[in-house]
Amino acid sequence: MDIDQVWAAIDTHRGATADLLATLSDQDWCQPSLCDGWTVRDVAAHLTLQQLGLVDGLRMALRHGVRDLNRTIREAARVKASADPAELIGGLRDTIGSRRHNIGLTPRETLIDILVHSQDIAIPLRRELPLPQVAAGEAASRVWSYAGGRKAAVFRALPVREVRLEASDIAWEIGVGPLARGPISAVLLALTGRRPGVDGLTGPGAERLRVAFARA
Repeated sequence: MDIDQVWAAIDTHRGATADLLATLSDQDWCQPSLCDGWTVRDVAAHLTLQQLGLVDGLRMALRHGVRDLNRTIREAARVKASADPAELIGGLRDTIGSRRHNIGLTPRETLIDILVHSQDIAIPLRRELPLPQVAAGEAASRVWSYAGGRKAAVFRALPVREVRLEASDIAWEIGVGPLARGPISAVLLALTGRRPGVDGLTGPGAERLRVAFARA
């Protein structure tokens, strides 16, 4: 995918995620997401923070701590989550068409963010929010490119470099080792440390990932 296609996929899925959020009950907003310690409301709030500029980003880091990126991201989301759901939905819709992304990252990280976090919301609520297959493959390739590196710290660490990942619904495969196979949406979620992603894969490589997840 070229950059224009990446942004188009981001915008389309931002709209679909906002549409899903608009259907949630007050109880749904308070439910745990797939992100450990994050509610659905926290994740929705996080998705509105893609528009932070340099000054706002630095203020956020200074306010919540600059040494622990995960803590900074979590606390910033929780502060934003105090807003009314309608404001959060509107904030997400307002990002559609914007090409701003978080400091130090690329549009492909923004793609990963909206695709994966949409599932963090939808799956525990038993809602259907299909991922676009080509875009999910693009995001999975990006995650794989730094799996085990510095950026992987924001995900649950799994030995994805020790298995061969293969999508069952599009032409996408990577790695060497025992096979872990499933829909590209499951591959992406497994690469980002989500248990439903691991559970959506089959093969000896998938079993290795499940064992590792249980130990993590």
